[in-house]
Amino acid sequence: MPIRKILIANRGEIAVRIVRACAELGIRSVAVFTEPDRYALHVKRADEAYSLGDDPLAGYLNPHHIVNMAVQTGCDALHPGYGFLSENAELAEICAQRGVTFIGPSAEVIRRMGDKTRARQAMIDAGVPVTPGSENNLSGLDEARREADRVGYPVMLKATSGGGGRGIRRCDNEDELARNYERVVSEATKAFGSADVFLEKCIVDPRHIEVQILADDHGNTIHLFERDCSIQRRNQKLIEIAPSPQLTPEQRTYVGDLAVRAAEAVGYTNAGTVEFLFTGNQVFFMEMNTRVQVEHTITEQITGVDIVREQIRIAAGEPLAYRQSDVRHQGFALQFRINAEDPKNNFLPSFGRISRYYAPGGPGVRVDTAIYTGYTIPPHFDSLCLKLIAWSLTWEDALERAKRAINDMRLQGVKTTAPYYLKILDDPGFRSGQFDTSYVDTHPELLDYSEKTKPEEIALAIATAIAAHTGL
Repeated sequence: MPIRKILIANRGEIAVRIVRACAELGIRSVAVFTEPDRYALHVKRADEAYSLGDDPLAGYLNPHHIVNMAVQTGCDALHPGYGFLSENAELAEICAQRGVTFIGPSAEVIRRMGDKTRARQAMIDAGVPVTPGSENNLSGLDEARREADRVGYPVMLKATSGGGGRGIRRCDNEDELARNYERVVSEATKAFGSADVFLEKCIVDPRHIEVQILADDHGNTIHLFERDCSIQRRNQKLIEIAPSPQLTPEQRTYVGDLAVRAAEAVGYTNAGTVEFLFTGNQVFFMEMNTRVQVEHTITEQITGVDIVREQIRIAAGEPLAYRQSDVRHQGFALQFRINAEDPKNNFLPSFGRISRYYAPGGPGVRVDTAIYTGYTIPPHFDSLCLKLIAWSLTWEDALERAKRAINDMRLQGVKTTAPYYLKILDDPGFRSGQFDTSYVDTHPELLDYSEKTKPEEIALAIATAIAAHTGL
């Protein structure tokens, strides 16, 4: 059945991105917003926009309210974007019950892959290598100790329903395991509504490689090659690269085939990402993200495939527009998450009004954003200002183009991570294309600050920024 009208259950740049895809497909778009987003760009750009209420977050997190809004506004489909309810099985279930097409996988697949212990078992059954660890959720600290002794320290305690780098603690010995166990249980309960925790062997300083897949309801599954997400800080990605400059053609084929096998094993449909850890010649499945990724942009740049467009086509029951043999990659693309944060002060948030914004452009440069001059960044959401993407035919040219694009940009009124990225782009270790997840920690000189900010100072700074924004 063709899709004629889509409610976008999200905000910010991903909502703007979906609005654009709808416009190209001749589909009407409906934006939703809470009060802090009344003047947001996705509200201005959509064909229609409706309020979810005054509470900054509650409206975006209420699946019943959002699906009711879709039905009331005559939408026949709903796109969840990423974050918020994008991997919420209940939202997909409610959509099915109300006759609204959910642009994503089925509720059962979301639930299965969102439960990391179930996902691990599914991968084991499919012959996809996983990191050594507990077979099921841990019953308590005693079992955690036994599993850690079995696989060997260091280990990672992880929230079973976790994501976004939260609910994860590394433990290098039994004392740290004992100290961190209840902390992870508490974080998991507060952030994800589940106290379930499991344990994995910690792969020290791996390369973080993820593979984009697309699957339709006609039995077709393909991959769109990989992205290297090794440049991250505290499990939060900063720079993403496609394809990875670190993989050989043989490794690229192998991990792509693994991702397709993983998706087929769980009956996956729509767009998704399979994440792996590389150490030496070993590859381990980490998790599967059942949604569009923040960094889908760089895959689009190297393949020419419009991933959001394909999501909508698949949800409408159409077969994939591409076979695996049709998909080629060309050149290198880098995405920089330009956040409103101060790298010289422990990456403290820098909420406030943007007094001037000038977007970079030129050949091979793409910007996905929802900011504009005069826009005030609300303190209630993440600090992402824009995603700056630079593409060129060679790795070296892509690095130079990225530098030029960042220098072209003017973003005043808030502090951003842009100056930090310029230092990374000049670093020989990064330019060599050989790095792992320890890169940020092992290059403190690039930050030009001493990380001495105390937790209470961070909390005070955030509270002050919120008070200044809200006038409290």
